[in-house]
Amino acid sequence: MPTADPRKAGHPKGLSTLFFTEMWERFSYYGMRALLVLFMTTASVEGGMGFSIERSALIYGYYTMAVYMLSVFGGFIADKVIGARQSVLIGGIIIASGHFTMALASTSTFYAGLILVAVGTGLLKPNISTMVGSLYSADDERRDAGFSIFYMGINIGAFAAPLLTGFLAQHAWFQEWLVARGWNPHHSWHWAFALAGIGMTLGIITYVRNMRSLGDLGAAPDLTPAKRRLNLLNSFLFVGALGGLVWVSSKFPIITWVLATAIFIAVVVYAIRGGVDGRRVAAIFVLFAANIVFFAVFEQTGSSINLFARDYTQNTVLGFNFPSAWYQSVNSIFVILLAPAFAWLWIKMGHKQPSSPMKFTVGLGFVGLSFALMVPAARLADQGLVSPLWLVGLLFLQTVGELCLSPVGLSTVTKLAPAKLVGVMMGGWFLATSIGNFLSGYLARTFASGTVDGDLAEFFRHQAVFVFGATAVMLLLVPLVKKLMSGVR
Repeated sequence: MPTADPRKAGHPKGLSTLFFTEMWERFSYYGMRALLVLFMTTASVEGGMGFSIERSALIYGYYTMAVYMLSVFGGFIADKVIGARQSVLIGGIIIASGHFTMALASTSTFYAGLILVAVGTGLLKPNISTMVGSLYSADDERRDAGFSIFYMGINIGAFAAPLLTGFLAQHAWFQEWLVARGWNPHHSWHWAFALAGIGMTLGIITYVRNMRSLGDLGAAPDLTPAKRRLNLLNSFLFVGALGGLVWVSSKFPIITWVLATAIFIAVVVYAIRGGVDGRRVAAIFVLFAANIVFFAVFEQTGSSINLFARDYTQNTVLGFNFPSAWYQSVNSIFVILLAPAFAWLWIKMGHKQPSSPMKFTVGLGFVGLSFALMVPAARLADQGLVSPLWLVGLLFLQTVGELCLSPVGLSTVTKLAPAKLVGVMMGGWFLATSIGNFLSGYLARTFASGTVDGDLAEFFRHQAVFVFGATAVMLLLVPLVKKLMSGVR
């Protein structure tokens, strides 16, 4: 490989560069995401936006949807216009600009910052993962270990960010520190957004200083200027058409059902007439549907669960009051602790391990259990603030579900997709994830804050029942999906 001599290094030198770049990018993303709904629902006289829960949850859903949807755009830009290397650099610069824009206290800069962060993340996130894969040949035994190291960097950033940004945004000590220096304590939120921008800036500096270690990795495609401009135009037209479709579907829900029905019919026809490839594509679409349901609940960690942590939880341990945003770090702690155990378990079970569709079923079941756990917690909230252990339990169950579904999904799609459709199917995975993220905001909009009269328990119960229903359907479909997979586990 051009980036490293395997005889002299455990892993290619470029892995370290990409590890720290992604770690800081995830620091910036999760540092801001942990505060987003809290900031929007905080009263304007206290430095927030003063939005309703419904409006805040929908904005959160649209934002997280855009991040994943624009990943398709970012992948196309890299493949057809400027290459992965420049896409990562430009994406990082746009992300940092977005966070610093949000550090300015106005409504217009808030929305502009969200747009910039979404666009920048769409450019950076898919392409930096592609570059990690390109460090290794297809049969390199270090490949899986390299991705495990890279995934650890993601979770280190996601763990540290809410602790630091949450402290700046919510802790009384920092607000008192601002007052002592003659600054407005209600601007503490914007100091936290600025910290997210500093994190991304450190990632950019790391990337640029060590770019030489990547060799020719991620270079721009060899195209004529005219072809490059045409591809760029096509990419913007695609994003515009996709955004227009989302907007029209939100205004006229019947369009969503028509599109879903048309896609279902097309997949069934392809499965019947497309041979082995057709059957495998049909199996992928079943997994897409499960993925949407999973993320519709899982991604509420940043919305409804975030609000429950702030408004209904006793955020005190041994007399120490901590910011409610700190719960956003718990998932990453569990991932770091449990991921090696899951890797060992799958290897230990070998051919006896559950099939991919069964792992999806288990993942859905655990995320359903997480919301079922919150039903008694919501009822206890009628009597006062509840123990932090309820949220720790929820996040543990969701992490187990995540480890059963998310890594397995990406691996399964790459194995099932026909060679000529791998890129399209990976784009479909990102789109399914983006739909799930939007639904998470749409469902969270009904979260009842300020009054507890049984509605809060119903909020969790209805969604738990919905996920358990989807789990039962998926369980019934496991034999069919395994048959459609035609020998792929």
